Amino acid sequence: MSVAPFPLRAACVAIAAASALLLSACGGSSNHDNTPEETRLQDGRNAFAVNPQALAFAALDGSSAPTDRWSGTLGAAGYRIEVPRNWNGTLVMYAHGYAGEGNLLTVSNPAIRRHLIDNGYAWAASSYSKNYYDVRAGVEDTNALANAFVQIAASNGRVLSAPTRTYITGVSMGGHVAAAAIEDETFTTARNTRRYDGAAPMCGVLGDLSLYDYFGAYQLAAQKLAGFPAERFPTADWATVGPQVRTALFNSQTSFANPTAQGRKLKDVVMNLTGGPRPIFDQGFANNALQNTVWGTFGRDGTINGILNRNAVDTTRIVYRYAADAAELTQFNATIARSVAAPDANRLRRDGLRWFPQVNGEFHIPVVTIHTLGDMYVPFRMEQIYRERADAAGNGNWLVQRAIRAPSHCDFTVAEQTETFRAMADWVEKGVKPAGDDVVTPAVLANADYGCAYTRDTGGADDSATTLATRQLLPRCAAR
Repeated sequence: MSVAPFPLRAACVAIAAASALLLSACGGSSNHDNTPEETRLQDGRNAFAVNPQALAFAALDGSSAPTDRWSGTLGAAGYRIEVPRNWNGTLVMYAHGYAGEGNLLTVSNPAIRRHLIDNGYAWAASSYSKNYYDVRAGVEDTNALANAFVQIAASNGRVLSAPTRTYITGVSMGGHVAAAAIEDETFTTARNTRRYDGAAPMCGVLGDLSLYDYFGAYQLAAQKLAGFPAERFPTADWATVGPQVRTALFNSQTSFANPTAQGRKLKDVVMNLTGGPRPIFDQGFANNALQNTVWGTFGRDGTINGILNRNAVDTTRIVYRYAADAAELTQFNATIARSVAAPDANRLRRDGLRWFPQVNGEFHIPVVTIHTLGDMYVPFRMEQIYRERADAAGNGNWLVQRAIRAPSHCDFTVAEQTETFRAMADWVEKGVKPAGDDVVTPAVLANADYGCAYTRDTGGADDSATTLATRQLLPRCAAR
């Protein structure tokens, strides 16, 4: 199927945006062409199911705020909703992270649940109607639940007015859902539309497909430095080559903490791919569990496990850097295999959102994000890409970002997440724009105390003991 040239596609989106805004003002939503679209592997995965008995959830231990709690199914997705008796009129939509490739759909409670209900906020969370990395389903089902909130309350005997404000927050894949849900393109193309007043994506995939470019670039660099250069991407025999690559780059098959000389070059490559020199990178690179997860993505075909039909991984624009002279780096970049994405792999669609929703930086509401510095799985580079896109779109004034000194993926304390939400909510409700971190200036990131301003190592009743114990092993900030 042919794709319109970029200028024409941009014009189409702009026209659609104008139409959607007009329809929204009239209480409607944009129309969609009902001509059948191509299908993909994800569309044939229809065995996903909800266990209704597992959706019910108890009152929060230690909270003095009485709440109404409802659970059930909406369409093919499960949901949970909690509304304080002293509801302040604001609804918070929570988007969960990646739930794997199983058939069972599950709902997660937000880590900041205690803060929400103690302060009068209602929250709602969807299971989404599909597992795998299906952000399209996450956005549609989260929006649908937000739109059904008042009706669900009424069906459970509580009459509520429409929320005066609606916020969205989420972690990891849910951070991608939250960021995509507030984009202009989403509002013009989604089946279920919802206007949000503020967003707090946490550890999110804010560079959308750039995450998979990183996985591809990491794999190709590892192969080349190990002496097994791929001639093309994807690598058909990764299952055989992968263990040999590990052996050549690390002195142990079970540890990333002790790289060989070539492995140290790879470490430099990964440091630069993930955001550049910064505190806590060393601890993140040596995080075996997380690195094994990253390496588990290697050898795939670039379709995001059937979310797309064609390879979307593009490493053609990546410049590899490590400690070496200019001649070696020039040779490395000139000879490394490159992945070239199919130009229409993630095109605009006639039947709703893109299969892999984009985060273009086209939003016009307060957004506050947090991200851990040592994350190798969804790296800090995602925040830099988000900043670059928001600034390029003229929306950088709506974005505040904060760095957290932790070595894994989404390993925040509850205090860090609560402060992020509170900063966003105060920005919306009181007009007070919060402070944040510079995420793009290399000299700022390289400072030994970078990330200290918003890192909160002290735990509370809802914190993981593992998270708190890990924090005590990290380099301390000079001011503490």
